[in-house]
Amino acid sequence: MADISQETIDGLRARLAEVEGYLHIDERRVDVKRLEEQSADPSLWSDADVAREVMAQLSAAKSDVAAIDAAIAKLDDAAAALELGQEMGDEDLLAEAAATVAALEDDLAELELSSWFTDDLDHGDAIVTVTPGQGGLEAQDWCEMLFRMYLRYCDRRGWTVDVNDCPAGEVIGIDRATFTVHGKNAYGMLRAEGGVHRLVRISPTDAQKRRQTTFAGVEVLPVLPDDVEVEIDPKDLRIDVYHATGHGGQGVNTTDSAVRITHLPTGTVVTCQNERSQLQNKAFAMKILRSRLYEQELERRAAELDELRGPKRAIGFGNQIRSYVLYPYQLVKDLRTGVETGNVESVLDDGDLDKFVVGYHRWVTGGEDEQ
Repeated sequence: MADISQETIDGLRARLAEVEGYLHIDERRVDVKRLEEQSADPSLWSDADVAREVMAQLSAAKSDVAAIDAAIAKLDDAAAALELGQEMGDEDLLAEAAATVAALEDDLAELELSSWFTDDLDHGDAIVTVTPGQGGLEAQDWCEMLFRMYLRYCDRRGWTVDVNDCPAGEVIGIDRATFTVHGKNAYGMLRAEGGVHRLVRISPTDAQKRRQTTFAGVEVLPVLPDDVEVEIDPKDLRIDVYHATGHGGQGVNTTDSAVRITHLPTGTVVTCQNERSQLQNKAFAMKILRSRLYEQELERRAAELDELRGPKRAIGFGNQIRSYVLYPYQLVKDLRTGVETGNVESVLDDGDLDKFVVGYHRWVTGGEDEQ
């Protein structure tokens, strides 16, 4: 049983008060009341788009308030159990207090992380693309390993995933993977993963069992709300259709359902092939194109953002943000923050990435690295 004291409770109370301030909870409570009144007005539902936006805002405000209220309740329960347990010398009550404090610390860590997300896009969905880099065909295997790692991470966090494009590699692995992640703070969390990822292991395809280093690049973009303007002239687009080569619904490999869109002025190319119809694939591809062009425009208008994102670099030696070493020892280490773990299996197989994601955001916001 972890030792806790009144000092522990006081420290958690101070952290909770800070989070309430960061999240403007008093204002959010007012928002909930206002939006509930607005949603009860029958005239709201005459415009489906406006009604949908109001309900989304209400859901988000209620979620923030409920999270704080739950944390307050846990803190009160822990304080009461600790006080009573100390007075009566009851080990069961003290154990209950310790368990409640441990759960509350996890909740506060999540709330603190959310409070660091200051851009509205941080709270929304994300488009993730994993691309093989240096390392030959084995980079395609590494690409698939990362793809599966992110699917597990999304599952752990309760996010849902739509796989937009995932063609098989030439021999092993995949040629690339593009997928959309739906969930609270998905973009804010996952933007910690953007960059070059390096794998060191014994080559599974080398008969001499030599050590090999391979690379893959991860791009993370926000899913743009409909009210974000991105001008795309249809004359600037070349749209190609072709047979899908990856997994898909019935008939996906027998019709020209896959879509490739090239934005001619910038040379940006996006593909989508995992939906049943050409129309659906085109819609998803256009969504990805809007996000990429939006990101490019941000970089053009604000070159100083490169200092935060880091310049775009080759997916190879010297540019990695994180190393995954399977041989001659086992270690996953983020080279930006110093966060590391020797439990490689928990990261690659189970998607246990929170320590790296939280460590990144502490680093970006100037907090202490989470070692």
